[in-house]
Amino acid sequence: MSDVHITVMLDEAVDALNIRADGVYVDGTFGRGGHSRLILSKLSEHGRLVVFDKDPRAIAVAQALAASDARVTVVHDSFTSVAEHVAAGSVDGVLLDLGVSSPQIDDAARGFSFRFDGPLDMRMDDTRGVSAADWLQTVDEVELARVIREYGEERYARGVARAIVARRSVQAFTRTLDLAGVVASAVRGFEKGQNPATRTFQAIRIAVNEELNDVVMVLDAALGALTVGGRLSVISFHSLEDRLVKQFIARHAKHDPKLARLPLREDQLPALVLKDLGKSKPSQSEIDVNPRSRSAMLRMAEKLV
Repeated sequence: MSDVHITVMLDEAVDALNIRADGVYVDGTFGRGGHSRLILSKLSEHGRLVVFDKDPRAIAVAQALAASDARVTVVHDSFTSVAEHVAAGSVDGVLLDLGVSSPQIDDAARGFSFRFDGPLDMRMDDTRGVSAADWLQTVDEVELARVIREYGEERYARGVARAIVARRSVQAFTRTLDLAGVVASAVRGFEKGQNPATRTFQAIRIAVNEELNDVVMVLDAALGALTVGGRLSVISFHSLEDRLVKQFIARHAKHDPKLARLPLREDQLPALVLKDLGKSKPSQSEIDVNPRSRSAMLRMAEKLV
């Protein structure tokens, strides 16, 4: 397994938290700990960092860090469980680096990539849940087409789903390159430089890990965990995730448009919950060093009440 991982928007994401030396912070996606280590460097001995990750390999790295730093608490679970591990209104900042990490993609044994032959797994936590191979064997064609169309934004979703279902009736999928080949045969056109299996692999990964549902859940949980003045810093890597984050912040940072039709004074309007602190993209110099960062979007917000 490759543990090489360049943390995306490292300084920008951590700076957005406006770290207080004695504060309590949550890194909901520890990965290999790039963001966490920078947060720790800004905390005093009284500060605290709670880190979450589904991936057992990431947790092993986090536990090694915690063994040498008593300020760190490690939780091997989805970031959606934040409310189970920190008190409501007690956290000064939550950082989320969404999506799959480079070590996961580059490890053929994890089954995330169409570039390497490996078992068709795709689970963030491969100790629990349903693998991509098992999911593909049972999902019906209509649902499969919906997932590929909506989560992969693949215009040939129906044809891809049809090809997958036809093939699995003869032989079950167990390997990544086998699936990639079947998908490629059903995709009639794709962007230059992009593998025809890119969108379908993304869609299956999102479905297997329930990623979009988890984003919705963690944003609500993070808002509840934050104290007044606490910051939310979220990095997303595709439009589906970013749209959810954008809509969440807007929903809490703006008044309901329906209120504009009512004869209300400004002091009668409900207090806004979040202040939208804007968005940021990686610099060109970061993209040059780490091309995988090119699709990243950082959104930031501050809790007002």
